[in-house]
Amino acid sequence: MDAFESLIKTFLERDGFWVRSNYKVNLTKQDKAAIGRPSCPRWEIDLVAYKAADNELRLVECRSYLDSLGVRFSDFSGTEPADRYKLFKDATLRDVVTKRLIAELVECGSCLPKPRSFLCLAAEKMRNENDRRMLREHFKGSGWLLWDDEWIRTALTQMSKGSYENDVATVVAKLLLRSSAAQA
Repeated sequence: MDAFESLIKTFLERDGFWVRSNYKVNLTKQDKAAIGRPSCPRWEIDLVAYKAADNELRLVECRSYLDSLGVRFSDFSGTEPADRYKLFKDATLRDVVTKRLIAELVECGSCLPKPRSFLCLAAEKMRNENDRRMLREHFKGSGWLLWDDEWIRTALTQMSKGSYENDVATVVAKLLLRSSAAQA
């Protein structure tokens, strides 16, 4: 798991979710035929998070892009090839993978039947404000969750105000945000 995934995992755990990293959903022969990928044995999801109290399941894709252009709306609007964000762009793939994931989790006792499921994108950088606005609208209209740099900053700020916890994310949040507040 990379550092950004670890940070998002920490946020989810603090919100009452159990989280599995790099979860591999095992696809059946019928699943592979339905998605048109006969040689794809499994589908990997960056983070799978479940909260039993709400029977809520989140499938999270993490993209840091700190030193790149960032996430672009065109990656989701259909004007770009579907080589990235496949679960977001391919409704059949999304449906098959989500159903198979739920079946696996229910079968092994990790999830209650019929959870509400949400597709989420955690991204540290948006290309520009126009892309951010259009992505937010697109995600809201699709029933997905977008955790952008502003959402991450808010989560880190809340973390910095909490009690001490001996984990990297909390310590860094306290160091950076408390020291920047003191300088302001």
